[in-house]
Amino acid sequence: MSTYHAPLTDIRFALHDVLQVESLFSTLGFDDANRETVDAVLDECARMCETVLAPLNRIGDEQGVRFDKATGAVTTPDGFKAAYDQFAEGGWTGMSAPTEFGGMNMPHAIGICLEEMIDAANLAWSNFPLLSHGAVNALRHHGEDWQKEVFLKPLIAGTWTGTMCLTEPQCGTDLGLLKTRAEPAEDGTYAITGTKIFITAGEHDLTDNIIHLVLARLPDAPAGSKGISLFIVPKIQVARDGTVGERNAVRCGAVEHKMGIHGSATCVMNFDGAQGYLIGQPHKGLMAMFTMMNTARLGVGVQGLGLATRAYENALRYARERLQSRALSGPKLPSKPADPILVQPDVRRMLLTCKSLTEGGRLLAYHAGSLVDSAELAGDDAARKEADDLLGFLTPIVKGCLTEWGNECTYHALQCFGGHGYIAEHGIEQLARDARITTLYEGTTGIQALDLMGRKTLQLQGAGLRVFLGMIERFCVEHANDAALAEFIEPLRAKAGEWQALTRSIAERAAADPEEIGAAAYDYLFYSGYVTLAYWWARSVAVADASSRPETFKAGKRETARFYFTRILPRTLSHAAAIASGPASLLSIADEALDS
Repeated sequence: MSTYHAPLTDIRFALHDVLQVESLFSTLGFDDANRETVDAVLDECARMCETVLAPLNRIGDEQGVRFDKATGAVTTPDGFKAAYDQFAEGGWTGMSAPTEFGGMNMPHAIGICLEEMIDAANLAWSNFPLLSHGAVNALRHHGEDWQKEVFLKPLIAGTWTGTMCLTEPQCGTDLGLLKTRAEPAEDGTYAITGTKIFITAGEHDLTDNIIHLVLARLPDAPAGSKGISLFIVPKIQVARDGTVGERNAVRCGAVEHKMGIHGSATCVMNFDGAQGYLIGQPHKGLMAMFTMMNTARLGVGVQGLGLATRAYENALRYARERLQSRALSGPKLPSKPADPILVQPDVRRMLLTCKSLTEGGRLLAYHAGSLVDSAELAGDDAARKEADDLLGFLTPIVKGCLTEWGNECTYHALQCFGGHGYIAEHGIEQLARDARITTLYEGTTGIQALDLMGRKTLQLQGAGLRVFLGMIERFCVEHANDAALAEFIEPLRAKAGEWQALTRSIAERAAADPEEIGAAAYDYLFYSGYVTLAYWWARSVAVADASSRPETFKAGKRETARFYFTRILPRTLSHAAAIASGPASLLSIADEALDS
């Protein structure tokens, strides 16, 4: 069975040493988020994850959720409800929420750290509270005052949970095709009718009420995505004064049988004239929904990080214990019948790939979390805009790259176990199955790539990219004469220049042929991700060298950074070559020829 021990040493290094969040939090007005408090929160979350959530991970996979066709009820695996009750009672559901609605007002950056540990401990369980955070953000920014008062408090307290209802059988990414209807009633409510699919935590037994945020069309809605509105549709009706009434006309019609995350309820939800309330302005629902979706996309990226971390931890332990053959240069443990597989270069390649992607990815994710705080609370308009531009640019990289790297790392971990990884006994195959969904929900990797290339880079004229390139340039200038960092500074500076030139080249070609955008997007996403991590690895070495941490820790950072720069960063060469090749090889082949 796989185990989980939270990597608190590296989490603290990322937060306190590299990102120096205590100073940032003080500047943003988080007076209670001092180092002592933050460390205490991390310790307690780690304890809960290791002792409460992680032991339920395999149980959830084996039992799955149970669906009663007669009633539409969904029962979660054994232990899930007790764990959720403990989670809510501990105030974890409102950790980053405002105090005026019952939250603890901790920075979002700390929430990201907690999410990583929770996701690593039990991804299926983590999905039940996941979208409540997005619902809270959507209501905070777009809800009426009475809606905030009535719905935010129980969502933040965890006595209710939230969902995001977008997808329909005929409508996935292209929301302009959705058919769910919203008919206005005389009392100011709306009757919502339609079917939504793939709804995470759409039905369960963890809370008494579930608040669905549903995209639907009003009778006078224009066609396409410009005619979509957003509605609050509770499982149990809720009046404007907060009074809870009868069961609403919304019911789970089925639970999907999935490749992984068996303990998570992925539901078909049928709305049959269910009572709902409009959020925001008519036909402006996508704006409110994207507030929720962007939060969820960062959250899903962190899921990839969490699973990769757990997979690496277990593979490393196994590689140290498993005795098999001898090192090519001669026995390392002559007293043993064989050496541990850790001595094999290819096993080290896989483990170091996992280590470099997870530790670098952790800084990428935590930095994005800190930008959520800065974009809302920085002291002036220019600072808030800069943070928002960079956050928008990094969000598809966090979601797209961290989830794909999560799949890569769980694959490498399984490979380290050999045949023992493929069977259920060690729990690695569950991590690999669970990780697969992360590249799909909240927008596939291709959608993240198009968002980064099309909207965040070309449409916004590279606003966020310029901010990040500025970070790289300042770092390189600061350490230009540091001989100890020369092996990282020069390649980083070169890649930053190439990144800028590559972006300009795509923009120029896209002006003549829009297909260039789609052809380049996937490779541009990963090129961007690898350069981003190169910056964080170079910075990690600089910070570690200047710290009072043990020499073994410093050496570990330097050697992992060296591996990253020599073995992982060169992946950018193939991505750059693919981008330069243009769309011809993708589009020239006739559709009929694909069959032959």
